[in-house]
Amino acid sequence: MSNIKSNFLAIKKEIYNYNKHSNLIVVTKGQDINKIKSILELGHRDFGENRVQEAHSKWLELIKTERAINLHLIGRLQSNKAKDAFELFNFIHTLDSEKLAKIFSDLELSSNKKINYFVQVNIGQEKQKGGIEKKQVSDFVNYCILDLKLNIKGLMCIPPVGTSAEPFFLMLKEFNKTAGLNDLSMGMSNDYKTALKIGSTYIRIGSAIFN
Repeated sequence: MSNIKSNFLAIKKEIYNYNKHSNLIVVTKGQDINKIKSILELGHRDFGENRVQEAHSKWLELIKTERAINLHLIGRLQSNKAKDAFELFNFIHTLDSEKLAKIFSDLELSSNKKINYFVQVNIGQEKQKGGIEKKQVSDFVNYCILDLKLNIKGLMCIPPVGTSAEPFFLMLKEFNKTAGLNDLSMGMSNDYKTALKIGSTYIRIGSAIFN
């Protein structure tokens, strides 16, 4: 556990040195609860999961006692899991369709809960990845904010594997600026330094902490 804590503290310090307003999301996909608690002991409260079902089994009891925890869904979401995601998560980083957006809007209308959203952009135009098309960004963001009254914080992307992340991050930053949004969810264990340099405000890191 000491390695996990030292990895976490080193990355936390690095992020702060780049931008003290950037947020570290510790990605706990596949991690057991004891490893997660070692990070909780350090006072960290932002955690990311890829799958709704895994998050539910892992976090449901914890968030009853640790109410300051913010859970971030960072994996692709199917519409039939949207209600479960809405009840568990505080942030959705993978909003990528009008259907999903409308479901969340309806859920908010029938609840006192409001959550935060990032619109995922398929920045590399990859068929196997989720995300809206680049040409749809402005229209989709406007639809979510103006028509559905969702709290869209910014854009999110995952660059193509095996390529330089920098041009994709720069592209997303420009889309974000054009859409009038303030936050960017980009950067993982292998490219977070590049993301920080470009101005990411939410960094998603798992393996660099737990390995």
